[in-house]
Amino acid sequence: MSQRFGTDAFYAAVGRAFVAMCAVVPVLFLIELVDSRLMGGRLDVQGGILPHEIAGLDGIVFAPLLHANFAHVLANSAPLILMGTFVLAAGPRRFWLSTVLIAVISGVGVWFTGETGTVVVGASGLIFGYLGVLLTRGVVEHSWWNIAVGLLIGLLYGWQLIGVLPTDERISWQGHLFGFIGGIVAAIAFRRRKGDPLTDEADDDDDDLK
Repeated sequence: MSQRFGTDAFYAAVGRAFVAMCAVVPVLFLIELVDSRLMGGRLDVQGGILPHEIAGLDGIVFAPLLHANFAHVLANSAPLILMGTFVLAAGPRRFWLSTVLIAVISGVGVWFTGETGTVVVGASGLIFGYLGVLLTRGVVEHSWWNIAVGLLIGLLYGWQLIGVLPTDERISWQGHLFGFIGGIVAAIAFRRRKGDPLTDEADDDDDDLK
């Protein structure tokens, strides 16, 4: 039962993941600083998702790194750190695989369903994707630890689920919706099977001991 609620190694992984996610936010602010001060906002247009335009497909890769302004970066920072920490704590392999899948599903969904003539940027799709991962992981892995984490995240940020609905024309609800769907898919596709280590770092450690 103690393993269900996390080992010492997993709590250490949470600490490392928190530090790593905190390091991401200054990078996002730096990118916004370069865009706003040196590029005049051109990075958003060049790297954002342009729905229904072939030239806007590269935004699937770059859009999560770009934001409309500093307030946009600030609004995304806390949930990105918190949710990213718990997703990353389960292991870097699953984190990166989940991140890529979420970005692709969110970005493609925005490209197909977004409003023509708009530019979509921001890490919100990833944030909603991580929320989907955390809320789904405990169920599919039958883990009390992950269920507890999912409930905590749900209590703190579950209200954001309203963002998957078209309530504000300035907000890409499509990115939120498809990001959340991507997170659910990622939680299922990259779930920890019975008998697997709690983190994939543990798997690497086992290999080193052999």
